[in-house]
Amino acid sequence: MAPSFKPTTISSTTSTQPKSLQNLVSKIKFPSIPTNKPTILHNTNFKISFSFPLNKSLVRVESSSSTKYNEVVVDEEMDKIRRLQNGSDVRGVALEGEKGRTVDLTPPAVEAIAESFGEWVVKRLEKGGKVENVRVSLGRDPRISGASLSVAVFAGLARAGCLVFDMGLATTPACFMSTLLPPFMYDASIMMTASHLPYTRNGLKFFTKSGGLTSPDVEEICDRAARKYANRFAKVSTALRTPPTRVDFMSTYAKHLRDIIKERVNHPLHHDTPLEGFQIIVNAGNGSGGFFTWDVLDKLGADTFGSLHLNPDGMFPNHIPNPEDKTAMALTRAAVLENKADLGIVFDTDVDRSGVVDSSGNPINGDKLIALMSAIVLKEHPGTTIVTDARTSMALTRFITNRGGQHCLYRVGYRNVIDKGVQLNKDGIESHLMMETSGHGALKENHFLDDGAYMVVKIIIEMVRMKLEGSDEGVGSLIKDLEEPPESAELRMNVISEPRFAKAKAVEAIETFRTYIEGGQLPGWELDSCGECWVSEGCLVDTNDTPAAIDAHMYRAKVSDNENEELGWIHLRQSIHNPNVAVNLQSSVSGGCQLMSIVLRDKFLLPSGMDKILDISQIDKFARSGNV
Repeated sequence: MAPSFKPTTISSTTSTQPKSLQNLVSKIKFPSIPTNKPTILHNTNFKISFSFPLNKSLVRVESSSSTKYNEVVVDEEMDKIRRLQNGSDVRGVALEGEKGRTVDLTPPAVEAIAESFGEWVVKRLEKGGKVENVRVSLGRDPRISGASLSVAVFAGLARAGCLVFDMGLATTPACFMSTLLPPFMYDASIMMTASHLPYTRNGLKFFTKSGGLTSPDVEEICDRAARKYANRFAKVSTALRTPPTRVDFMSTYAKHLRDIIKERVNHPLHHDTPLEGFQIIVNAGNGSGGFFTWDVLDKLGADTFGSLHLNPDGMFPNHIPNPEDKTAMALTRAAVLENKADLGIVFDTDVDRSGVVDSSGNPINGDKLIALMSAIVLKEHPGTTIVTDARTSMALTRFITNRGGQHCLYRVGYRNVIDKGVQLNKDGIESHLMMETSGHGALKENHFLDDGAYMVVKIIIEMVRMKLEGSDEGVGSLIKDLEEPPESAELRMNVISEPRFAKAKAVEAIETFRTYIEGGQLPGWELDSCGECWVSEGCLVDTNDTPAAIDAHMYRAKVSDNENEELGWIHLRQSIHNPNVAVNLQSSVSGGCQLMSIVLRDKFLLPSGMDKILDISQIDKFARSGNV
């Protein structure tokens, strides 16, 4: 968190530079100030900053012959920005209110990141020649910190020489589409959101016309921003040379979605209102998804009575806007059954994820949503490869292969899954759908964009087509043969460390896990690392000429019992979002998950000493009782 203070300033009008920094410091009588606030001294030829205390090896002095000042860069200040990177996004605490968490996504931090992104965009565009008037749009979800942080984004982009366009309340997919749809076609876009996280959080997602930025891209931007932040002791700029231009892009984006439904349904009786006779309930969770009700469904003739929480409210008073949230799904299910609706829709805050409830009230998310989308896509593209993360069930693999598709299981992380699909297509392996169990799903036909609204559009089109073909069954019938995994569990092990060291400790634990399996210290455990684009058990390793950078360490192991019978699998991964290690288990044998957790605890965590750097209480509880 940037210190909120007015620095004590000692100024000189003389242009005579002091003989040495040491002599200058020795003559200064420092005022009585709190020890965590810097004192800044200025004259016309130099700037010196000090951060107290100086005995913690936290300072590094840098000087350059090209400047007329010395800079003291505090490593901890730089780390604050670097720790805001969250894979391919930036996320942090924007408001007080979380126990044990301090505010770190401050306006100065956001300004530095936005400026660095603007510079990054300009640099990329200049590879094709000198550019002028680089145009960047900003959208945001309804979080209450959005207004103040938007000013910081505007200021940062202006510092980078960009023209800024304010979209106001928007969705993440809309921000990307603002770079493609005329007449807007911006050079880049930023979405301010923290997805389903609490109202106290916020973050940034970045787009160019090529799609979302990768983790290495965001790491480069955050590294540049860290240097700016550590060396900048001014408040956020408020006097913008060119104020942002307010634009209404969401109307254009909504029309884009309406046109897709009208054209692909091609209703023989009412082309412009193909949803007449259908009741569809939307639960927007007080996020940005309400537009889909009144600007898409209503205008296409649907009955949306009974929809929930459509008005944006940055405090999210009803439930977490998240299709994985049990409360969100339960409320939507109740509304569907009460109104005898044809479909229920649940959006996350920024609408890059969605889940649905069928007409019988069955929640469809996770593996079920991937299966539903796979069934739809495989009708259109027989034999295509479906890319998912490595936490999906063996039953899902059978579901996909039984329909003639191929299943590529890849690293956890929606950006990883999408990028794998992009790479497969470049390598000549047709892949039309990439989905993570969290609900992030992208289609080749939609610019490989994870768009929750577009996913729902595909489901709605299939629902109408089925009705026109004379079927009385809802979309839920498409996955009636998907088997439920007999047992599955997800556990967490928090890293016992200072935040700045948590990532390294998590990596150490994950790599030790790999070493134990490869060394034969866990009999019957075998790493899934085939290196091919498609196997039934899993695909976690790239063997092409340009393997993707690893943003989080993870391994999945196949587990057999003493009789060499398949017991299930276990997946350990370093969390990108929080300082912990996630453990996913799945078994086809009753009691199999508990048995694997006992082996994990007794044969790995305790003998390896990993229990000293990881809180294994959840593992221990599950091993003892079989309950999460």
